[in-house]
Amino acid sequence: MTSPSLWHLANPQLKDLVAYEPGKPIEDVARELGLDPSEIIKLASNENPLGPSPAALEAMRDMLSRAHFYPDGGGYHLRNAIAGKFGLARENVILGNGSNEIIEFIGHGFLRPGDEVIAAEHAFVVYTLMATLFGARTIEVPDPGFVHDLDAMAAAVTPRTREVFIANPNNPTGTLVSQEEIDRFMGRVPDHVIVIFDEAYHEFLDNPPDTLKFVREGRNVIVLRTFSKIQGLANLRIGYGLGPVGLIEVLQKTRQPFNANGIAQAGALAGLHDLGHQDRTREITKEGRAYLEKEFAALGLGFVPSHANFVLVKVGDGDAVFNALMRRGIIVRAMRSYKLPEWIRVSVGTMEQNRRFVQELRTLVG
Repeated sequence: MTSPSLWHLANPQLKDLVAYEPGKPIEDVARELGLDPSEIIKLASNENPLGPSPAALEAMRDMLSRAHFYPDGGGYHLRNAIAGKFGLARENVILGNGSNEIIEFIGHGFLRPGDEVIAAEHAFVVYTLMATLFGARTIEVPDPGFVHDLDAMAAAVTPRTREVFIANPNNPTGTLVSQEEIDRFMGRVPDHVIVIFDEAYHEFLDNPPDTLKFVREGRNVIVLRTFSKIQGLANLRIGYGLGPVGLIEVLQKTRQPFNANGIAQAGALAGLHDLGHQDRTREITKEGRAYLEKEFAALGLGFVPSHANFVLVKVGDGDAVFNALMRRGIIVRAMRSYKLPEWIRVSVGTMEQNRRFVQELRTLVG
């Protein structure tokens, strides 16, 4: 018996919403294609190929013995440590089940049906998905050369605008906007707008722009960071937001109890202090990114020079190359959902993984 449709009862904005499609897990590819999981490499989701810090692993193992207790719902120790790292107070910090959850908090706190959200045309698709969930409309501003045009984004602000997202570096393009551009934008943005700087790849930058100064000034700004990338804790879903006390106070009202689990908090706290692991991750990322970009150039493939731990490369038929690589045990990311059907995004892996990917790519496009 077919279940009756409930769309007539559901929120209307959900019907045409296309759900976020993450990178395919190794286990799914192995099962679907009959491959040995140990022979598959995943270069699809911008994960850390080194894995978590050894200190984080030890802290998480210790916390497993306390798995029968609820976690610290306020994240006291982790929030204190994050605040101390950036010269802020604990009240300036909110934890999320990944930084994506904080985007949802901001929607709960400030979006109403009919409001507008501004994002770059080729920015992270979750911004549009979240806006749609709250009945808001996303204004996508063209990004020449795949770089955020902050002047055009400022010009797009209207009385209906409630949020502006600036991903820096941007996913999936890896491009960066400068301090000068950010300062000029912030000089134009009105007080009724919340500006969200999504800085998931911040730690990969040698000289990152300073957006926390706007937090210290009490501007309507929230800076998003994550432990998923350079910390290698993507499986735990732990991220954080930094903002003025008044803004964070609003967001705390939208948060579910115990949204950041205790094992994740323990791993994040230990990893935060392991600067050596972060340095090693940066080193292999720079080496691997330079290698990939050099090989793409040698193959005559267009690519976007990246400031993050991935590279966007133009391969012709992105879906076909994605599927062909997957049959060879290499998972990358097709970019059709970002309106880039000729492109794929490849995460930087270990040098052994990078070389294998290039070897297989060469047989497809060389």
